[in-house]
Amino acid sequence: MTIRKTPVLIYVSTLLLSVAGVSCKTVPVTGRQQFNILPPSQEAALGLSEFQKMKQTLKISNNPSYNAQLQRVGTRLSKVMPVPNAEWEFVVFEDASPNAFALPGGKVGVHTGLFQITQSDAGLAAVIGHEVAHVVARHAGERVSQNVAAGAVVAGAGLLLGKNGGNAALPTSALGAGALLATRSWSRGQELEADRMGAVFMARAGYDPREAVELWKRFATWKQNNSSGGENPAFLSTHPVDEKRISELQRYLPEALAEYHP
Repeated sequence: MTIRKTPVLIYVSTLLLSVAGVSCKTVPVTGRQQFNILPPSQEAALGLSEFQKMKQTLKISNNPSYNAQLQRVGTRLSKVMPVPNAEWEFVVFEDASPNAFALPGGKVGVHTGLFQITQSDAGLAAVIGHEVAHVVARHAGERVSQNVAAGAVVAGAGLLLGKNGGNAALPTSALGAGALLATRSWSRGQELEADRMGAVFMARAGYDPREAVELWKRFATWKQNNSSGGENPAFLSTHPVDEKRISELQRYLPEALAEYHP
């Protein structure tokens, strides 16, 4: 049976192809080609707005040691991390969970609980380098673009199957699950890419990138000691398993060490 394309599906396909043609970007350091339809200015505006909300709703730490270290390391890294038109700001938030984040526009937040794992300037540089690498690589905009494209494909497939008398529910659900798994896979890939880029950034700032490997080993130990035993399988996780992360980082260490000049 010949399947006729509906006008809606033709429109969706044409739109995706035309947008993809002008939305292919190159990620710094890795050289990977990515699909990104979100303008950098819009990413930055969203980041600035979200960070302002966080500062108003979350408790900011007054710990002098943590703040001094973050400003020292952040300032040094900001000179080598390519974030155009960045309005750099580094804030310590009172939170026991060992976490950090970076938002488009040069906004970086670090939880007080992270310092127990970073343990040194180089350890903190590894985390900040990783988080800002997500911004440099424009991973947030890439995820938005992928979700838009995946949604359009699933919607178009559902319209096509329904138009031709088939039961669209099951195939469309399968396509939706496939799109979800693909998005999660991209998330794991982005994490590994951020590890690689972060090691290069910290090396350029004069921090030994080998400390990044030691940092993730300490994170792995912390997770083992604080795990509830309900971890998802690796293929369903948005982050790579620790062994994969550490081995990949070790593989790219020569690239970072080539830019390390203490």
